[in-house]
Amino acid sequence: MALDEPKDSDEAYEIEGYKYIADKDFMEKAKPVKIDFTSYGFKLSSNIDFNSSCSSCSTTGSCCS
Repeated sequence: MALDEPKDSDEAYEIEGYKYIADKDFMEKAKPVKIDFTSYGFKLSSNIDFNSSCSSCSTTGSCCS
């Protein structure tokens, strides 16, 4: 997750007063997507297994996109 401006390839969602912008193609691959706020920040859960697809960092996939 990152702060970003909308692009033509994005879809905007407003959920519980928060506006989310996501790439339409990514959302099709990732759904269902769940965003929770925890004491550590935001937790993103999706159909994509980031841990197995990322080898460029040692933070269990949190730097992968």
